[in-house]
Amino acid sequence: MIDAVLDLPAHLRARLASALESGLVARPYSAASLRSVLGTDGVEQVVETLMELERLGITGPAAGAWIRTVEDAAARTTRADLVWSGPEVPGLHARDTRRVYEELLDSAERSVWACTYAFFDGPRAFEVVARRMEVRSELRVILLLNIQRRRGDTTAAEQLVRRFADRFWATDWPGSSRPSVFYDPRALELDRPAGVLHAKALVVDDEAVFVTSANLTEAALDRNIEVGLLVRDRALALTVSSHFRGLIDRGLLRPLPMA
Repeated sequence: MIDAVLDLPAHLRARLASALESGLVARPYSAASLRSVLGTDGVEQVVETLMELERLGITGPAAGAWIRTVEDAAARTTRADLVWSGPEVPGLHARDTRRVYEELLDSAERSVWACTYAFFDGPRAFEVVARRMEVRSELRVILLLNIQRRRGDTTAAEQLVRRFADRFWATDWPGSSRPSVFYDPRALELDRPAGVLHAKALVVDDEAVFVTSANLTEAALDRNIEVGLLVRDRALALTVSSHFRGLIDRGLLRPLPMA
């Protein structure tokens, strides 16, 4: 019985509990009423769970409290939410890539580590985190970005970095508060790149980590078929941010010059 509720993403469990407590969802339970509240298909097993609770005498606010108890138990166990971009599949519960990015950044209190291989339209890509920095002056933001050498371009690496930095600070970064930005110098080696910064990940407050195939581009966030995992686990989040910090401390990722 509990599996149908546990299979819901955390934000949908919370929404269902609130709807039961407020009376927005009430007896007789139906798939239509749950779809209107949860905004998703595939809720038939959740309806069966609510009906089973009703047979046990647990309805309305009590059912909402039961779901919150389930939520508290689930919070003590590491669970991952699937996050997708692209066409939706009816009956499958998954979160939206852009929405997850924006919700995580909007909730940041202390730190943000954001790593991407590519971004287009910098002002839009970095709008949410730049706005959050204005609201939370103590928020520390570290961006890990790839600087790419085009095929056949023999420009010195230092000039490519300077060109990227001038463009980034002048046109790509939309805020007045500035993040710390780092890049992988190996991508600029002349003969052939020894490696590139290809990871796509977001760590917020060392509490939540989102690893995804999506770059910070409109196509990846909204249209491409991309998949990722959102995990709210402090140990895992700290492991990822510590790895990034170790790459910086060892000089493997270098700071982008300020304009």
